[in-house]
Amino acid sequence: MIAAPAAALPLLLAAPAAGAAPNEPPPPAAVGGERLGLPGVQVSPLAGAPALPGDLTGQSWIVADAASGEVLATSNPHLRLAPASTLKILFADTVLPKFDRNTVHKVADAEIQGIGPGSSLVGIKEDLEYRVEDLWRGVFLSSGNDAVHVLAHMNGGVQQTVAEMQARAEALQARDTKVVSPDGYDSDGQVSSAYDLTLFARAGLRNPDFRTYCATRDAVFPGAVDKNTGQRGSFGIANTDRLLGKYPGLIGVKNGFTTNAGSTFVGAAERDGRTLLVTVMHPSTYQKVYDETAALLDWGFAASGKVTPVGRLVEEGETAAPVPTGQAGGAAGAPAPPPHPSPTATATAAPVAHAATDGGGDGLGPVGWIVVAVALTAGGAGGLLLLNRRRAAAG
Repeated sequence: MIAAPAAALPLLLAAPAAGAAPNEPPPPAAVGGERLGLPGVQVSPLAGAPALPGDLTGQSWIVADAASGEVLATSNPHLRLAPASTLKILFADTVLPKFDRNTVHKVADAEIQGIGPGSSLVGIKEDLEYRVEDLWRGVFLSSGNDAVHVLAHMNGGVQQTVAEMQARAEALQARDTKVVSPDGYDSDGQVSSAYDLTLFARAGLRNPDFRTYCATRDAVFPGAVDKNTGQRGSFGIANTDRLLGKYPGLIGVKNGFTTNAGSTFVGAAERDGRTLLVTVMHPSTYQKVYDETAALLDWGFAASGKVTPVGRLVEEGETAAPVPTGQAGGAAGAPAPPPHPSPTATATAAPVAHAATDGGGDGLGPVGWIVVAVALTAGGAGGLLLLNRRRAAAG
């Protein structure tokens, strides 16, 4: 009963090669290094290295040095999973450089239509003006899909923005990412990986505005106009990142949750002049995405100089074989360049069907939230794919 499947395994693994066309090229090497394409935990401890946390449940995670790009430890970093709102990091990488933060935009009703049911919202109202910096606070703090849609319409429309995000990912050679929705709302076929999300975060942190927004703990957001007084109100919003302000040295970045995608988190923290990036995808429960991120950050700082890197975060523009490369940003410390020149005026796309609804968000508690995920082997290095379902609240 046990020996038969074990004996058949080499045949199963060999089948794709046997059926390949004579001139078919071999599968590409894993981006970032050969070990990043291997399944399971990859770490190379030296003498005195601390042990990795023993209770990690994330299906995929990575610990990397933001400056050098060295990957200190990882598990299934190229596993393709639903990203939830951590995909907003790529949205910001793509769109944030295009508009001056002080630009004022009047929101048309069509710009806040077509938002997925149950989406997290910051509370944007039609026919009111908002500064671009307010919209970005809505994206980063409240994970507001309404703010994403307004900015996407300013950028030429949702579909154009999706295409530009995909082009940006390809330019970075983030090969695991397929963009379907700009806000991370659960969509058929939409996937990313811990490795790609870490590339996006590293790129974003090179943009001072990105760094400011993701590190902001709370802000005042423009509200509606009082019908009696004619005065416009405001209300407070708080960052849904549960580690921000609690984990020492945390810079921020982005959290995400949907009922179908489960929990995702990308965090950056600085200690003693060193910045680490940690991404955790799809742990067993909602709260564990924060607990495991904090534990991996602790390990990464303690392991400084005590591990041999198992791979690296590739830089944008690399062409050297055998790694297919791709990391965003210009020179060190410089903002990531926009995918194309900034427009001189904003544009409003045609109305999108379906009305937006309230509800959902990253700030919900962990009670009753369980990751629903199914991993299927798709073949090739890092070829695991999570098939997610639609109809979920955006995180």
